Amino acid sequence: MRKFTLAVSALAGITALPAHAQSSVTLYGLIDQGFNYTSNVQTGRSGGALVGKHQYAMSDGATGIGGSRWGLRGAEDIGGGYKAVFTLENGFNINTGGLAQGGLMFGRQAFVGMDTPLGLVTVGRQYTVVSDMLASFSEAGEVPGHMGANPDDFDDLGHSIRVNNTIKFRSADFAGVTVGGLYSLGGVAGSPGRNQVWSLAATYKAGAFGAGVGYVNARDPNLSFFGTNGNAGGSTVNNMGAAGSATTGQTNPVYAGFASASTYQILIAGAKYYFGALTLGGTYTHASFDGLGNTTAGPNPQRYTGTAVLNNGEVNATYAFTPAFLVNAAYSYTRKASVGSFGEASYQQGTLSAAYLLSKRTRLYALAIYQKASGTDSLGQPAVASITQLTASSTDHQLLVRLGIVHTF
Repeated sequence: MRKFTLAVSALAGITALPAHAQSSVTLYGLIDQGFNYTSNVQTGRSGGALVGKHQYAMSDGATGIGGSRWGLRGAEDIGGGYKAVFTLENGFNINTGGLAQGGLMFGRQAFVGMDTPLGLVTVGRQYTVVSDMLASFSEAGEVPGHMGANPDDFDDLGHSIRVNNTIKFRSADFAGVTVGGLYSLGGVAGSPGRNQVWSLAATYKAGAFGAGVGYVNARDPNLSFFGTNGNAGGSTVNNMGAAGSATTGQTNPVYAGFASASTYQILIAGAKYYFGALTLGGTYTHASFDGLGNTTAGPNPQRYTGTAVLNNGEVNATYAFTPAFLVNAAYSYTRKASVGSFGEASYQQGTLSAAYLLSKRTRLYALAIYQKASGTDSLGQPAVASITQLTASSTDHQLLVRLGIVHTF
């Protein structure tokens, strides 16, 4: 009899839960489809020299401004100002139906956590707090999205990177100040610092002005930071990019040669001001690949040692002619410093774009990005232009023109 009473009491407790705990699950997503003209993309090599041709192509969100996705977002109010939350977000290719992020089912984000009066705590696969909190100050937070990021998105303001095994905290807004932190456990037995990633960020917003600063530190970045997609390899594989072949183009030549770095550090500062219909923003990035030559982290065919440094400054402006029609422009300058045996390189990039909102959920857009490179890049070759998410040019310049549509649901 006592067992029966306990069972009835337990069942009553379960069925009573909805009376004091409200929950919701939301299906959401974004589809980005467009037509690209690219002045030059690498097609391989001939006689040892890079070969490239112009390209016309349909391109979906994998290389578009939004990143096509669908996701599930849930929340349960458990009382006292606390909510249990989760997000599962999938990236996909609309032209082929294939999975993005190297074939991962929920490659964009996958986390669970608790929303509290002090802030949000989550665990799982997530963006760093730096890309979360500072991207809005950069061109990647404007009309062009991550295609307008700095060359090869070396500072992750274009949200190219997701970090696995993370614990993340983002505070509530206290008098305009928000702080955040993330730590990723490397999970290597006997070596707790191996493959770890941590980042910190803080922003301040008051009226029309906003500013922020952030820092990322990734140990063995070829594995812990750039090697988190489903098709990533181990320390013998370059997860940061590729030198190409006779039939394939290079990827991320701005930094692909630095896969043997022991540590990758990023320091970013940004600000934005709203002058009515005009918005002005700017960012500064200092990034360093330290301890090069660590082949337990990644390959080093160039036999680099020491540190490679990238510095970038960017300014951007957006003007709203009407609430539905926006025009944007930006300029960025990136310099790879000469350290030890490294040659110097520089990348200048200009962006012009416009967006027209047909409704709250659908917009048309057009953008043009031009990049000019000079010097010697990370692969030890005359620097080639490499707009984020495109196949690198075989020359020192590259032009992209894109017409597209974004629909959210």
